[in-house]
Amino acid sequence: MSIIYVLIPIAMLFVLVAVGIFFWAVKSDQFDDLERQSVSILFDDDIQQPQQTKPSPDKVE
Repeated sequence: MSIIYVLIPIAMLFVLVAVGIFFWAVKSDQFDDLERQSVSILFDDDIQQPQQTKPSPDKVE
């Protein structure tokens, strides 16, 4: 029974931390554009990676 006196304050502390993190995320505009990230995976990037050139088989070192 005495463990409940320890667990209740710990649970309340976790709830306060979670609520604080949620309000911090809302205040720092983390939830402004929810659709951009979900749609961005559908489109290719415009920037292409540079192609590597293969060494010619004529040259043997």
